[in-house]
Amino acid sequence: MFYFLIPTLMSYNFMLIAAAVIPAVFLMVKAYRSDKLERESKSMLWSLTKAGVFSSLIALVEERVLCFALDRAVSKDSFLYNIILYFGIVALAEESSKYLMLKRRSWRSREFNCQYDGVIYAVFVSLGFALWENISYVMTYGVGTALVRAVTAIPGHACFGVFMGVFYGFAKKFDYRGSSALSSFCRFLSVAVPALLHGAYDYTATMQTNSLYFICFVAVLFAVSYILVGRMSKKDDYI
Repeated sequence: MFYFLIPTLMSYNFMLIAAAVIPAVFLMVKAYRSDKLERESKSMLWSLTKAGVFSSLIALVEERVLCFALDRAVSKDSFLYNIILYFGIVALAEESSKYLMLKRRSWRSREFNCQYDGVIYAVFVSLGFALWENISYVMTYGVGTALVRAVTAIPGHACFGVFMGVFYGFAKKFDYRGSSALSSFCRFLSVAVPALLHGAYDYTATMQTNSLYFICFVAVLFAVSYILVGRMSKKDDYI
């Protein structure tokens, strides 16, 4: 007797999924179009997006296990708890899982022949992660969550991907030129820097005293990322 509700429910769910997906897809297209030297194949970009989705599942397992241990080791009311949670667990688990899938899919690829490719690859993995994460949030909390995350969390993941990709591109360049020590250091930075930024993002977002810190942090993060994309794109060269 409630069959008449099915089309409405399906339409509502489709709207929720669209609201979750569209911001990530928009940023993917923007990043793709900024590649002026040699654009990547659609199969490569699709595989990186899937790698990003899979990385979110890896991070979820890591976070559940580590949070279980943290809850039993440190008081939730302490300052130390929040630092470990946001910087040591959430940020590090998510950024390291992105990097793991990024390197696994692209490091030995013949298409990885330009320094800016590192930025494109990392952004697509990050937005694949954000896309899946956003779908789960929106299906749980609704369209209002989609609107908030569209202007904060999704661009935030893209920004983390930009920083990861900049160092990842340098790592590939140094590796190709035989500088293994510099390559290893850049690979370390490609995880450490996004993780620090991610942790700072999450920590300031949860501050109850003053949301101005979060707004300022996000504004600076977006501005610096935008500048980096422009400069790295213009200075792109074959490795």
